[in-house]
Amino acid sequence: MDIVTAITQFAWIVWIALAAVFLVVEMLTLDFLFLMFGIASLAGLVSALTGAPLWLQVVIVAVVAVLLLLLIRPPLLRRLRRGEDPTPTNVAALIGMSGRVVATIDATGGQVRLANGETWSARADAASVLEPGTEVSVDRVAGAHVHVIRRTEGLPV
Repeated sequence: MDIVTAITQFAWIVWIALAAVFLVVEMLTLDFLFLMFGIASLAGLVSALTGAPLWLQVVIVAVVAVLLLLLIRPPLLRRLRRGEDPTPTNVAALIGMSGRVVATIDATGGQVRLANGETWSARADAASVLEPGTEVSVDRVAGAHVHVIRRTEGLPV
């Protein structure tokens, strides 16, 4: 028996193994990506069991995978993420938060008390020096420091 005949004859084993691997990886990632590949591998298994040539099995797997990724995965992801809370948390919640300068802030350091009651080490851009009592807003977070900018008049604190 030559190698091509052996591969064609036992391709169904490869499709089962691929489906199993993809489904295990999907259980670890929960992103519906490997689930689609696993289902496509099962389509390859069905085509192998019905006697399709190897090239046709590969084409069927590719077409099924693309269709599942484009048509089934997006609605599944929307349904999965439907109940998520859109409120920013952790560092993302600090961006735009107001505060008051506690210790003079310049490019090398200082301190700010944020609206949530936390006191952070802060920095300003090189051209700014912010004195205590100045109202500021968090521009970005870099490690354990917040970079702040002076709040403009009329914005709520």
